[in-house]
Amino acid sequence: MNIIPVIPVLAGWIADKVFGDPERLPHPVVLFGKLISIGERRLNKGSWRRLKGALLALVLVVAAFAVTAGLLSLAGRLSAILAVVVEAMLIFYCLAGTTLIREVRGVFAALDVSLEQGRRQVSRIVGRDTSGLTDNEVRKAALETLAENLSDGVVAPLFWLLLLGVPGMVAYKMINTLDSMIGYHTERYRRFGTFAARLDDVANYIPARLTALLMTLVAGRPELVKFVALNGRRHASPNSGYPEAALAGVLDCRFGGGHYYFNEYVEKPFIGDNDRQLTAADVDTAVRINRRAELVMVVLVAVVWLLPAYGWLLSWLSVCR
Repeated sequence: MNIIPVIPVLAGWIADKVFGDPERLPHPVVLFGKLISIGERRLNKGSWRRLKGALLALVLVVAAFAVTAGLLSLAGRLSAILAVVVEAMLIFYCLAGTTLIREVRGVFAALDVSLEQGRRQVSRIVGRDTSGLTDNEVRKAALETLAENLSDGVVAPLFWLLLLGVPGMVAYKMINTLDSMIGYHTERYRRFGTFAARLDDVANYIPARLTALLMTLVAGRPELVKFVALNGRRHASPNSGYPEAALAGVLDCRFGGGHYYFNEYVEKPFIGDNDRQLTAADVDTAVRINRRAELVMVVLVAVVWLLPAYGWLLSWLSVCR
């Protein structure tokens, strides 16, 4: 049994659990954001905005995959150990589970000091205008983001790692970054970001539903699958509603509702029926569910990579290294 392919996965995941996002090190997602900003400023004007936005997204996603594949190929030619280290580093950069948990806990801690501090803290992790949020809306925003991030920041990257190797994982992060920056239904991005938003929908279709399933299973609540199926489709996004519905079901609370994004009001349906006050106990439960689901996904990836029948795909992926 060849365990070498599993080493970068476990090393990258453990590094994320220990360090979170490295604030003092260059981060690929920061570079992705800068490239997207430059492209958006230069192209999001005049006519043909929808086409220009699609071309920008395609070029950046293909470039992310190709550059990563080239980097891994070069590392492999220099040293097998170097290739494993580079893979582990890239997997570490692509996972974003630990930092978000810290941020969400920080929101609840800040609310214990004042509502204003809670609003300021939650603004670090959500795109909506937080200046008018109530105490409970701040808590909801934080927990909604935690559920969504389990899919976007952990399960989806690992899913694409399983299918397309590290280059696919990095390409997914580019897709997700594009959506988070230009995939809004506002006047500025409605046409330019259409393709990026649709591409993100496709990339997250299976991971979002897999995330919700994992959450209900690790919570010991498989009966919530029907609740998730019903409420998940209520969300404006074809994917985000599923992990949010899973967490709303586990916590027996209500998420959703309209909010302002970039000074424009965006209506969002409610997920769940119990509009109760959220507490510190709820964030403890949510974090516990996140960590268990994340662990199950990592184990799943490791087990599949160790299967002999998976060897043919690993051989094909080696071409990308």
